[in-house]
Amino acid sequence: MSWETWSFAFNVTMPNLLILLIGMGLRRLGQLDDAFCDSAMKLVFNLALPFLLFFSVATSQQSIATHLPMILYGAVGTVTTFLLLEYAAVYLVKDPRERGIFVQGGFRSNTGIMGLAFAVRAYGEQGIAVGSLYLTVTVILFNVLSVITLTRSLRRGQDGGRVSKKALLTSIATNPLIIGLLLGVGYSQSGLALPDVVRQTGQQISGLALPLALLCAGASLDFKTMLRTSNVAALSTVAKLVVVPGLLTLGGWLVGFRGVQLGVIFLFASTPTAAGSYAMTRAMGGNATLAANIIAMTTVGSFFATALGVYVLRAWGIA
Repeated sequence: MSWETWSFAFNVTMPNLLILLIGMGLRRLGQLDDAFCDSAMKLVFNLALPFLLFFSVATSQQSIATHLPMILYGAVGTVTTFLLLEYAAVYLVKDPRERGIFVQGGFRSNTGIMGLAFAVRAYGEQGIAVGSLYLTVTVILFNVLSVITLTRSLRRGQDGGRVSKKALLTSIATNPLIIGLLLGVGYSQSGLALPDVVRQTGQQISGLALPLALLCAGASLDFKTMLRTSNVAALSTVAKLVVVPGLLTLGGWLVGFRGVQLGVIFLFASTPTAAGSYAMTRAMGGNATLAANIIAMTTVGSFFATALGVYVLRAWGIA
């Protein structure tokens, strides 16, 4: 395997891993505690992440019609892998309250930041052009489906398996991440330009999202539970880095995607679990330590999975 391939994976994945480790160190030094992380995650979930998603979509200049086949494939593929993981969770995860976290960790990719970073490093500006609208549709689905699986999982554990459709729809409609995405889509299609002051302000607020979420995720990591009792995290990691990218890439190849398009499908699918999954899990009262462990394990594992996948696709001449 060439050094360029390893260098590519290293440069994209290692910064996130280092931020997680810094969060762990700050927790040990007493600089981060649960009270701070609770407040920080509310800020990330309700403000920084919605701003990040809004501005990443609102500033996109791509036409939906141009990449419609890939957009449709991304939507169908995302829903299909979600349903497969929902089915598998019933048999693989004993605690009903952890099933939603397993599912979210297995299918929810960090496409908004890591996916675009992968695409830019692999294909330059063409990667952004191909990936931006694919990202928009998949990220909307990631957030909608994450709300669904977490709400069903947590409510099932509390209410004997009954989930109110009204409560589920309310959770989706009031989710700040979904609102930010939909507003971004609407603004991008309006053709209006964002004033520089608004753009700069939004970029600064958006810049809080990933590092703050990763620092607090790192502060919540527990290597003892990761190694001893985190079989759920291990299973979710295998799903995220092997099963889901494998299925989506194979499916994309079978339906005729090649070159940059197939490469983007693989790179977006093989990114680590989104840092926003930790914020959403914690905000909804789920097992935040499990969510943080999944992020850490997929961040480390994605270095090897991405390098190997890129090498194979390039060696075969199909991406």
